[in-house]
Amino acid sequence: MKIGIDIGGSHISVGVVDENGKIIEKTEKRLTSNEKKDIRKSIEEYIILNSLNFMKKYRIEMIGIAMPGTAIDGVILSSGNVGIKNYNLAEKLKEKINVPIIIRNDAKCAAIAENIYGVLKGYHRSIFLTLGTGIGGAAFLDNKMLTAGKRPGYEFGHMVIQKDGIECTCGRKGCFERYASMKAFKNNLRKSLGLDETTRGEELLNMIRNIKPEDKNYETIQNTIEDFLENLSLGIINLINIFEPEIIGVGGSFVYFEDVFLERLREKVNKECKGKAGRDDFEIKSAVLGNDAGIIGATIL
Repeated sequence: MKIGIDIGGSHISVGVVDENGKIIEKTEKRLTSNEKKDIRKSIEEYIILNSLNFMKKYRIEMIGIAMPGTAIDGVILSSGNVGIKNYNLAEKLKEKINVPIIIRNDAKCAAIAENIYGVLKGYHRSIFLTLGTGIGGAAFLDNKMLTAGKRPGYEFGHMVIQKDGIECTCGRKGCFERYASMKAFKNNLRKSLGLDETTRGEELLNMIRNIKPEDKNYETIQNTIEDFLENLSLGIINLINIFEPEIIGVGGSFVYFEDVFLERLREKVNKECKGKAGRDDFEIKSAVLGNDAGIIGATIL
């Protein structure tokens, strides 16, 4: 058995994963505003408490941690969406936990899981995108994930799609994730409807699903969706032109909005790639492992 951990900008999940990539038991929580003020302490305490509890019940071989940003040899060099840098998390955890600990980029972990067990399985050339607080991703060629040396590379979320655009956490302007992440979409929808940050994603999704053409906010909601999908399709088309994938898998919290986004996204991408460029040999599908992909992928060596 292995422990997989997924750390995001607003949550931590800890799960026990068996040799077949199945999660046997899992615990998760949303980080409060107070916990985010001392994020390092909050992360360490939650991981140590739950890992030790699981180690009492299962024979654990290793711990894999999926986290946004760049990690090398157990040190998180930078994670803009979590707000930490130069953080030797593995060393801190090993003071209490005596098993090997590996830390990798969360999007790469999710992509690995989807490639072996999920939506990318069976394809030779594929792209995987995770839409959440930011945008992460990975590319596969001949069923192997492309890497860039010591750093994970393939940071699709920091591809610039708008010159001199919105400033990103990476320090540049106009990055893909500032326009097409799920955080960007939710924030833009809240702003356009005059809602505050306490309005959860589930509430926004219900508004979208239940809105009728005669309702006063119908046009506002549709325009916000249209802007989001325009930006998302722009980035995906760029990636198709570069990698010529057989499939583009889209994960993260995008999967919860699949019924309102996916077909419209396909139409936009197909119009450009299949209609104008003549490409007809790729598919766009939603991830199938949901938010468990990071946990599962973190345990795959």
